[in-house]
This record gives sequence, C-alpha cells and structure tokens, in this order.
Amino acid sequence: MNAPGPAVGVVVATRDRAERLATTLEHLTALPERPPVVVVDNGSTDHTRAMVAKRFPQVRVLGQPVNRGALARNDGVRAIGTPYVAFSDDDSWWAPGSLSTAADLLNAHPRLGLLAAQVRVGPAERPDPLNATLTASPIGRAGDLPGPEVLGFLACAAVVRRGAFLEAGGFHPLIFFGGEETLLAYDLAAMGWGVSYCPEVVAHHHPDPAPRGDRTAVVRRNDLLGCWLRRPLPLAVRRTAALLTEAGRDPEARAALRGVLARLPTALWQRRPLPPWVEEAARRVDGQRADEPAGQRPARTRHGRRHEKRHEKGREKGRGKGTVAHDR
Repeated sequence: MNAPGPAVGVVVATRDRAERLATTLEHLTALPERPPVVVVDNGSTDHTRAMVAKRFPQVRVLGQPVNRGALARNDGVRAIGTPYVAFSDDDSWWAPGSLSTAADLLNAHPRLGLLAAQVRVGPAERPDPLNATLTASPIGRAGDLPGPEVLGFLACAAVVRRGAFLEAGGFHPLIFFGGEETLLAYDLAAMGWGVSYCPEVVAHHHPDPAPRGDRTAVVRRNDLLGCWLRRPLPLAVRRTAALLTEAGRDPEARAALRGVLARLPTALWQRRPLPPWVEEAARRVDGQRADEPAGQRPARTRHGRRHEKRHEKGREKGRGKGTVAHDR
C-alpha cells in the first residue's frame, strides 16, 4: 500500500446543507496530506452542487437523483481510487496529520479493516463520550491490531481499508441511515477483518444542536433490524417483544416498531448470522451497553488466551484473500 499518490481519500455524504459542507471542505482541502475528496450529494435541492463547483473545483461531486442515505458512502468508496478511505459528514473533518497517521497504522497492520478515530466535539473540542466507551471495549485487544477491538464507531470518524470495505459490502441497504455502523463492524469482523479504536487519529465533529426529528425512532428501528439480520433469533424475538410492549405507551417505540415490521421480511431473507466468535464479542458489547458490573463479564485474561488460540488456527487455515479468520 505504498504506491505513489495519496494513501487516503475522503468521502463526504451530504444533503441540503451547503453552508455547513463549505466549512467542512475548507478544512479538508487545507489538510497537509492533500487528500482527494469526493462529495456524494444525496439529492440536494439547495445550491450544494453549485457551491462546490464554484468554491472547491478540485473536489469531485457525485450527484444522486434521490437520497440514498448511508449507501452514498458506498458509492463514494467505489468512485475513489485510494487504498484507504476516510469518511466525513458535512459537519465533520479530520485533524491535520491524522490521515497520515491512519495510513501508517493501516500499512503496519494488514488485518486492520477499519480504524475508529478519537472524536472531538464542537469549538471547545470536548471528547465525545464514545471515546471512553471504545477505550473500555470488553472485547480486548489482538496482538496484530493497533488498538482495542470494537464493534461500533462513528461513521464520520472512521478510516477503512477500501478492499475490506467493499468485500464486506459496505453499509447495508436495509439500514439506510442511523446506527448503520454496527452492522458494518459485524460484517468486517465476520470476514476476519479487525476493527480497532485508534485515539491517535482525531476527527472533529460540529453537529447541529437542533434535534433531528425522528432520529431516535430510526436508530431504534435500525438496531433491531441489525439484530434480525445478524444476531441469534431468540435474541431478536426478545428484543422485538420488548419493543412491542413499550410501543403501547411510547410514540417513538411505535414508530420504530412499524419500521421494523415493514422491513422484517427483507431482513429475514437477507439474514446471515454471525460466526460464534463474533457473536461472543457482540454479547460482550451488549453487556457493556447495559452497564453490567465488571465482575459479571468474562475475564479478559481468559478471553486473551482464547484470542491467541483462535488466531493461530486462523493463520493455519488461511482465507485465501490476504486475511485470516477472525480471532475471537
């Protein structure tokens, strides 16, 4: 991955936020790494495309006739030619030097498929709470990865190995947008790729303080759809029953449930359960989300020994695609 030219390109998905996008592009085009930038415009009705053409002629724009949600990022990755791809939203950008650091980490760790960066929020650069969650990942750390293994990240603070991203299928079409990261992390891990938190890579996020309509219902819908797509059926049934009970008194729960039921036949048709070692890791993360006492989780020392044994087995078997079976 030391070919001439930039190692990391940036893909930005946007829709109807021309002025915020302009701020993002000012930061991205000023980076010392001079990354190529592709903006995927999700059917904007404002002056987004005209603004980019006038103020940032070096930026490539892929215009979509309709809003494709997170799938716009898939289109951008396919269009860009760099071996590694960083994602930005129209309210986020990368710290100077971070893309070079990300390229060095990906070069040095061939199994690393995606790195999750540290996120700094707003002008005050407050640490996003997700940073601490990823640092304390209950999955542990494999010897061939640069940081804790995780099964979640913020899309606008992620750098992917382009080949791994495309091999895993990118962001899933059923999820559309909102909490789409977890399913991609599952799919990368299931194919043997590592997903790690690397705080030495820094992304800046300046989200709009205004609430985003039905965002909570959409995220809850997508979380449950991801469960039907990848997790054990009894777990998916229990979580659906819990949402059904809550829907009787909560309008957001009702909206989420309606969205799940409308998409459930497709989810069942596309269902692909996780391999046992990834499901084990997913259950650990579930425990972290539920804020279980540390004593109720499997000890990391024992988990580390299982890591080593499975990793060695994976190396012996091989995968024929330049990576090994995931060592959970």
